[in-house]
Amino acid sequence: MQLKALDSREDFQLVARWLTEKDNYQWLDLADGHLRLSPEWLRIAMQRGTYVIRLFTSDGGERPIGVVALSNINPHFKTANLWVVLGDKLYAKQGYASRATSMMLTLGFTELGLHSIHTWIVEHNPSIHVCERVRFRPIGRQRQCHWIDGRAYDRLWFDLLASEHEEMSNGERTL
Repeated sequence: MQLKALDSREDFQLVARWLTEKDNYQWLDLADGHLRLSPEWLRIAMQRGTYVIRLFTSDGGERPIGVVALSNINPHFKTANLWVVLGDKLYAKQGYASRATSMMLTLGFTELGLHSIHTWIVEHNPSIHVCERVRFRPIGRQRQCHWIDGRAYDRLWFDLLASEHEEMSNGERTL
């Protein structure tokens, strides 16, 4: 598995397509709540320096199967928010989202010099297991703040310090 920078028009279109699928965007809070993210919006967000976005591939493959990102990067406070989307659901429950998350945490802590990375998961989302596998620690609950199909859900908040992070090995497939 590899993390790959978005470096072509096709890469930006692929990520924008994944992020506009309801099965994905309903769990996220991107583009100020707009449901239609464009490749241009992604490019601008990355140019501003508040986003670092990477595609991830399957083991031994070149074809992207998902996207992982750091958003709201604050170099002064050394913080960022992490999110991940498995675009190709054929690879679900195989540990790819966990390993991509682990690799992005390493990038954030080492290359970007971040000290604390946080994330949130909407209650009942199976992605909670990704947080557990990479050893995020629970820090709280934001109540009834995330709306899906007219129903309010809580967001469960987690963080991880650089000193607590241990990258998963590329061959590790914890489920």
